[in-house]
Amino acid sequence: MISAATIRRPAAGHLFLLCCTLTLLSGCRHTAQQSAAPENPIAPVVTASRATLANKLTVAGEFLPYQEVELHAKVAGYIRRINVDIGDKVKEGQVLATLDVPELQAQVQGAQAGVRQTQAEIVRATNDVARAKANYNALHSAAVRLKQASDARPGLIAQQELDDAQARDEAAAAQVDAAKSAYAAMQQQLGVSQAQQQQVTSMAGYSRITAPFTGVITWRYADTGALIQAGTSNAGSAPVVKIAQVSTLRLRLPVPESIAPYVHDGDTATIRVDALNRTLTGKVARSTDALDPSTRSMQVEVDVPNADGSLTPGMYAQVTLNVQRTGNAIVVPIQALDTSGSQPVVMVVNAQNRVEKRVVQTGLTTANRVEILSGVREGEQVIAANQASFQPGETVTPRQSAMAAAADAAEAQ
Repeated sequence: MISAATIRRPAAGHLFLLCCTLTLLSGCRHTAQQSAAPENPIAPVVTASRATLANKLTVAGEFLPYQEVELHAKVAGYIRRINVDIGDKVKEGQVLATLDVPELQAQVQGAQAGVRQTQAEIVRATNDVARAKANYNALHSAAVRLKQASDARPGLIAQQELDDAQARDEAAAAQVDAAKSAYAAMQQQLGVSQAQQQQVTSMAGYSRITAPFTGVITWRYADTGALIQAGTSNAGSAPVVKIAQVSTLRLRLPVPESIAPYVHDGDTATIRVDALNRTLTGKVARSTDALDPSTRSMQVEVDVPNADGSLTPGMYAQVTLNVQRTGNAIVVPIQALDTSGSQPVVMVVNAQNRVEKRVVQTGLTTANRVEILSGVREGEQVIAANQASFQPGETVTPRQSAMAAAADAAEAQ
């Protein structure tokens, strides 16, 4: 016989199984509801803020002497003495070499003698003028007295005598004029003689080769006793020495065509000389204002003081130029700008966390940031990356990206 307890026991077990099944179904339904209502996608954003942008150009440059020249002899001769060698520091006007030109010295002496001769001729011409004047005064006085006597007593003096006195008077006046003309000619000849003397004396001065500026001798081409041809008459003549001014150096660097319009005199330059492990500062001093057709670049020079002589012509340096600068502009990281279309756009997350696609006008662009002239206001949130993953009107959860800080750090380097 089956008892009532035996019958009730299975019923209780079925009830337990039913409760477990209902609980499991309820949990599955709750999980399905959660999966049916997912959270909004996270959008990495940056805040459009104001900052100063500077477009930098880093290019290799070469140090060159501020001035450098090969000194030739203007007259031909033998080197009697050469006073310098490579590496010697010289001052402006210092005699570097002396030439022996005997025929030139003879010409100087001849020119000096010519001046002295002309001066003697002037003295003689002066005396001739004085003598002619004295003779004229005597004859003129005699002619005047005869004329007065003839007028006082007509017929007392023969007409022939009066005519002779008048003729001698006029001849004496002509002699005075001739003496004065000879004196003037001697004065002109003196000028010619002095010019010839100055010319040969100047040529004799070229037998001494002097330094045109303070600098250093970078090369020596001749030795004592060498025959030097005149540089003015022989295109193939060899120089005597080469001198360079190195107290200030020119740092010459090529600027690409795309940046050339933005380089101006006075722009700040940061100069890194790896050979000396030094960083210097300077300013753009000059530029060619024209592109080299072969390299499509513009030559720019920065003057670098070198009073201690630590910099050497021929050294290379890395030069960073701030070639373009803005004021207090609205900027965003360059990754936030989508340039795949015909116009640049950004994706903005508005106050309702909805995505807006906006066309913007850009200004200065650097390696890490871009200036926004219109389309975005200061303080608005701009999606920093993966713009294609978001659609206009979509609701997102904005989260600040570290991209803006990274762009600022990279820009500061």
